[in-house]
Amino acid sequence: ILIPALQTSDSESVDLEDDLEESACLTESKMNENKPGDSQNLACVFCRKNDDCPNKYGEKKTKEKWNLTVHYYCLLMSSGIWQRGKEEEGVYGFLIEDIRKEVNRASKLKCCVCKKNGASIGCVAPRCKRSYHFPCGLQRECIFQFTGNFASFCWNHRPVQIITSNNYRESLPCTICLEFIEPIPSYNILRSPCCKNAWFHRDCLQVQAINAGVFFFRCTICSNSDIFQKEMLRMGIHIPEKDASWELEENAYQELLQHHERCDVRRCRCKEGRDYNAPDSKWEIKRCQCCGSSGTHLACSSLRSWEQNWECLECRGIIYNSGEFQKAKKHVLPNSNNVGITDCLLEESSPKLPRQSPGSQSKDLLRQGSKFRRNVSTLLIELGFQIKKKTKRLYINKANIWTSALDAFRNRNFNPSYAIEVAYVIENDNFGSEHPGSKQEFLSLLMQHLENSSLFEGSLSKNLSLNSQALKENLYYEAGKMLAISLVHGGPSPGFFSKTLFNCLVYGPENTQPILDDVSDFDVAQIIIRINTATTVADLKSVINECYNYLELIGCLRLITTLSDKYMLVKDILVYHVIQRVQAPFESFKQGLKTLGVLEKIQAYPEAFCSILCHKPESLSAKILSDLFTVHTLPDVKALGFWNSYLQAVEDGKSTTTMEDILIFATGCSSIPPAGFKPTPSIECLHVDFPVGNKCNNCLAIPVTNTYKEFQENMDFTIRNTLKLEKEESSHYIGH
Repeated sequence: ILIPALQTSDSESVDLEDDLEESACLTESKMNENKPGDSQNLACVFCRKNDDCPNKYGEKKTKEKWNLTVHYYCLLMSSGIWQRGKEEEGVYGFLIEDIRKEVNRASKLKCCVCKKNGASIGCVAPRCKRSYHFPCGLQRECIFQFTGNFASFCWNHRPVQIITSNNYRESLPCTICLEFIEPIPSYNILRSPCCKNAWFHRDCLQVQAINAGVFFFRCTICSNSDIFQKEMLRMGIHIPEKDASWELEENAYQELLQHHERCDVRRCRCKEGRDYNAPDSKWEIKRCQCCGSSGTHLACSSLRSWEQNWECLECRGIIYNSGEFQKAKKHVLPNSNNVGITDCLLEESSPKLPRQSPGSQSKDLLRQGSKFRRNVSTLLIELGFQIKKKTKRLYINKANIWTSALDAFRNRNFNPSYAIEVAYVIENDNFGSEHPGSKQEFLSLLMQHLENSSLFEGSLSKNLSLNSQALKENLYYEAGKMLAISLVHGGPSPGFFSKTLFNCLVYGPENTQPILDDVSDFDVAQIIIRINTATTVADLKSVINECYNYLELIGCLRLITTLSDKYMLVKDILVYHVIQRVQAPFESFKQGLKTLGVLEKIQAYPEAFCSILCHKPESLSAKILSDLFTVHTLPDVKALGFWNSYLQAVEDGKSTTTMEDILIFATGCSSIPPAGFKPTPSIECLHVDFPVGNKCNNCLAIPVTNTYKEFQENMDFTIRNTLKLEKEESSHYIGH
């Protein structure tokens, strides 16, 4: 529902109730100037213009019953009218009688631009008496804010973008139309608040906003929507609450539904021709799983069923030659005695050479690896589009993060696609007190607990363990679900998956070969090492005899005839211990990871997700933190200088705190989440003695001090003792 603008304190304004009968007659005569039947030439009752330009003046609406025509923006920005009706009543919820009164009020106000009566919009700046028509305001570059109280500012009082320093000596392109502009903020030139190098024409932004709507209007460089939209609304860009125009166009993506249905192999065996396609038979067309622009009959490529994966020759050569998307394949182990276990388990079949064809342009994306690969942040942001505006509050006990999270996620009213709010509570608190918590801090603590739980085994790179009680309580499913929710809702990188666990999720256990490092059981690892280091058949048989009961129990006993048989035996033990033994936990974990479509995305973009599932985030540096925190309030130059010096001192080891401590103090996270922080971390300079961290808003208030020494001592003391106190409280609760 639209909220009306603040009524201006214009001294020329008059009381609407005075002499009502006389003003009603005057209003009626004004509105009767429009003759019904000629809608193209009907003039707006506010601005008296008959232009029909939705991008400029909003939709032109005519009510023939009332002989009334208005521009949407003229009506919306008028200072003395309120939206008292429902959306379908009157004109956009503005009642007809209210519009008549506003036209009458405006008829007594003279426009300071065109000098004609009917100026219904006034500047909201204190003591400013300027009134104007909406088109006249645009002409004089006034700012109209389509949010909040729908305020209007004249050319002397309009908001401006302040840039502390301008290092741009040359022209830069508008990131929408790509025409070069001078990078100097003005009425017609705007800069993105989240990307320093993103500049726009005002007209380009307005057209983009109208086409994209509130759900898709975002920064063209970094895709940020919250900060970007807030700044654009402040600078007078109208962002309509509607779906994007391309989503509303009928059959807009019809061409994407067309499938390639032709056999492109070198020798097609089908007598009916390459274009023949008979579903559920050997002459059914199967498309390349990578590019989708090449196909084959099942029989022409010796495929037994449609479910089998198939890549065309060009994609196969590109994939395996690039080494970017290597997939573990089943293979026959060599019979050479000189091949070690590591070599034989990593052996790959030689790729086929790619052939050139006229249609090879479609494969160029594969060859240009940087263009083909997707950034994991972008992928997670795309998954985040599923999150609805409806929120679900989770009551979390920090002392028992796992149990309280489990209870919250298992609640029948919990929906993974709802936005999450966190409230921290204390167990056995008779007063029932609660206080707001940071969602990202909660998810960070949850991932730390999950990494160290009994559901996983291993030191750094972990695989699933076999825990019968956890399996009975369906905890593996819940763990997968928690991981998926954490990634989509802005949690940290897990970073503890082994490559074997990751490959099982992406390519399937049947196409994955474990290695010795995956075995966390010391006794089993010793058996594998002894078998692998046997130098003669007699030594090998001796080891097998000693481990006879174990090998029989796991079903890995085999006849030994040559020394090379040890490689197959080792492979069998590894496959059993790492994969087959935990098959039930794996399937349950996999089902949980399907929450919000996360597993499907991982399988589609394995390289991108490997970086956050199998590797810890990069170490923080002074530059990373300096770029991460933005200054939202009017900065204190001296304090900001101390802040940058402090970051450098921490990086150089001249402080008792670490970069991670600073980030935890301000946000609750020890690393930057793959999807980024929401809201973006910010800095405030306050006249306080010690820094204050607001984890709910990711805001760090730094003290304004006279000397840098005092600044560093206060920062070190507060951050160190705050984190220490939090750890002691957590240990105290757990102890009880």
